Amino acid sequence: MLIVITILIYFAALYIFSRLTNKSSDNDTFFRGNRRSPWYMVAFGMVGASISGVTFVSVPGMVTKIDMTYLQTCLGFILGYLAVAFFLLPVYYRHNLTTIYSYLGSRLGETSYKTGAWFFILSKMTGAAVRFYVVCIILQRFVFDAVGLPFGITVVGMVALIWFYTRRGGIKTLVWTDTFQTTCLFTALLLIIYNVASELGLSFGEAVCAVAENPMSRIFEFDDIRSTQYFWKQFLSGIFIVIVMTGLDQDMMQKNLTCKTLREAQKDMATYGVAFVPANLLFMALGVLLVMLAQVKGVALPAQGDELLPMFAASGQLGQLVVVLFTIGIVAASFSSADSALTSLTTCCCVDICQRPSDELLRRRVHLGLSVLFVVFILLFRAINSTSVIDAIYIMCSYTYGPLLGLFAFALLTRRKPFGRMVPFVAVLSPCICYAIDRSAQTLWDYSFGYELLMLNGFLTFLGLWLGSRKVSLL
Repeated sequence: MLIVITILIYFAALYIFSRLTNKSSDNDTFFRGNRRSPWYMVAFGMVGASISGVTFVSVPGMVTKIDMTYLQTCLGFILGYLAVAFFLLPVYYRHNLTTIYSYLGSRLGETSYKTGAWFFILSKMTGAAVRFYVVCIILQRFVFDAVGLPFGITVVGMVALIWFYTRRGGIKTLVWTDTFQTTCLFTALLLIIYNVASELGLSFGEAVCAVAENPMSRIFEFDDIRSTQYFWKQFLSGIFIVIVMTGLDQDMMQKNLTCKTLREAQKDMATYGVAFVPANLLFMALGVLLVMLAQVKGVALPAQGDELLPMFAASGQLGQLVVVLFTIGIVAASFSSADSALTSLTTCCCVDICQRPSDELLRRRVHLGLSVLFVVFILLFRAINSTSVIDAIYIMCSYTYGPLLGLFAFALLTRRKPFGRMVPFVAVLSPCICYAIDRSAQTLWDYSFGYELLMLNGFLTFLGLWLGSRKVSLL
């Protein structure tokens, strides 16, 4: 009951915050925030929006399987964010875009425009459903199963809360509520770390030393090129993950495009891009401390790393305060990613697919319809998921975001225009070829593709577009 009360209080605070910070409900406010967002507010809020409930739950448990090697990917993130800030953002601001996929329309034609928009909708709906699944399944397991509430009702209730506070202000509301949620997320994380260290009888300095000396603090892997944790695979994949999942993602870019000027948007992106290494280091340090605590208490580690933090936090083994902190942290992380996903999907459907950016009635109907579809996707993911949650997201995004990478690379780096009828065919065929290559590599050479599958997918899309294109003048 404590978790339910915590969620209701948290939602009430979110709703009050959204009402105080936004009085308008027109489409320019919903889609673009009137281009008046302070860059530092966007930067701080984007950290929480990018982390999501997946990071809050999955990353601490990663240390039990791959140590801290995920930080190699995070180091690649930094270069990725700089590439987006100084290569993609100038293009988007120069064209005064509401959605980034309209650039594909002006450069490559209507078919490429619609293909990019549809692939974003598929990618974002899938990825956001996976992320939000985390908080719903944990709440179900530790709270609602005990009272006999079906999982479907849990999902509907949580999504309804998000729809309720985003339906009016859209992206302008999210810039401010994300700041509030990021504050809650990191406050909860730091206090949980403090409580775990106290349970181990460690001071702050002793906890830092204990984590640093633990074998699970290993970050770099240079020895085994076949390993999915090999440094150059992780580092280069981190760069392209950010370019695609931020720079080519309407969800992530929509908030950056609410800044007043290009210069402010670049400062915002460079600032929060650097923040991901220390942020993920904190989550992994928590994972190491939790493993140490399990050893001290003689508790068996869970089979799935995703269950490490919930095993201690949500079950009350660290006290009721940590239960509250864990609830606030995971709800803040999950809400901040899910609410922006629904807002960006609404924007893409209204502006790119329906091409009716000024129709407020359509926007309200689409926002409600996507909320319902969001519930359906979450329930589908629960039925088919059989792998680590964070890996599942990146595996799916390697297939669905790859064509976006190829499309934008082709538009930005060439002076050619593809034949319209070829674009959807290439965009669908490339992920299929990637899947076949991945399966064959495992069978023939015992090689498993990791996140680098995203780069291969983008290259195949680029190659297919080149073969089915003609040279044009860009003047």
